[in-house]
Amino acid sequence: MKDIVSLVLASNFFGIALGSNCEFERSAHYIQRAIDINVVAKNLWGIAGSKSNLAYFSYYYHGRVNLAFRTSNEGLQIAEESGDIYSKVTAYVSHRGSCYGKGLLDEAEKYLLKGIEFCERINFPAWDGAAQHFLGETYFEMGNFQRAKEHYGKGIMACERNQQFPSWVGWGKVALTRSKVMNKEKDVNLESLYAHSRKNKIKVAEGWIQRYIGEILLNIDDQHLSESEYWIQKAIEGDQRNRMMFHLGKDYALYSDLFKRKGNKSKAQEYLGKAIEIFKECGADGWVTKAEKELTTLL
Repeated sequence: MKDIVSLVLASNFFGIALGSNCEFERSAHYIQRAIDINVVAKNLWGIAGSKSNLAYFSYYYHGRVNLAFRTSNEGLQIAEESGDIYSKVTAYVSHRGSCYGKGLLDEAEKYLLKGIEFCERINFPAWDGAAQHFLGETYFEMGNFQRAKEHYGKGIMACERNQQFPSWVGWGKVALTRSKVMNKEKDVNLESLYAHSRKNKIKVAEGWIQRYIGEILLNIDDQHLSESEYWIQKAIEGDQRNRMMFHLGKDYALYSDLFKRKGNKSKAQEYLGKAIEIFKECGADGWVTKAEKELTTLL
């Protein structure tokens, strides 16, 4: 119909859907088409928003961390140049993913807080929910489990209040429980966690949820190690199948923790070595450094 605006929007959102379904090459193709049209139109805010989506949905999810970091940084610079607050929301929240993938947690926190501020100014619940969830994840990795709980809760509320993304709500509830367990809280309903895994409809969240369940079972007590291993193995299988490479590295790192808990040092070394290899391939430098330090304690 020669409707260029609709073509740009359809290409962009189709690319997001494909990336969420782990069809990363097709995702990149369609989002790049949106970028190309915006470039011809000299539409800075459109270029910035689409580049941010390309970085997150096509590259970060796939574990191409270096490319995601470079692309999201470009999107961020263009968003700042445009002065458009809508594109700044996507740029700041997307760049957090790249920073997190590089292991730059302080930078990830900074960009998320700025992204949340912009979300609140324009009442943008979809990205606010995502930003709150990811801020929870960032604080979890910093060891601040109380603040992680708070932001996971805010992410869940943002999605539920606007009746959006039920699979991400389920992911958030599992992540919230993981923070509670690490905060020494024991009110855990395991059956509800398993239900969130069964009900999930988004491929990128499949192994993610399963790994979190495995981590909960690993840390809740010493009576659930076999169940923990089952869920970690499911996460590995899911992330291998879906080509979620950065997350596969995190699966192997958790598997190493399981064998360390069991007292099997050789297996712990083996799987941590696999995690390091994958993190290196992804360009996840900070995670490489962290895993290598842990490996020295096992030698």
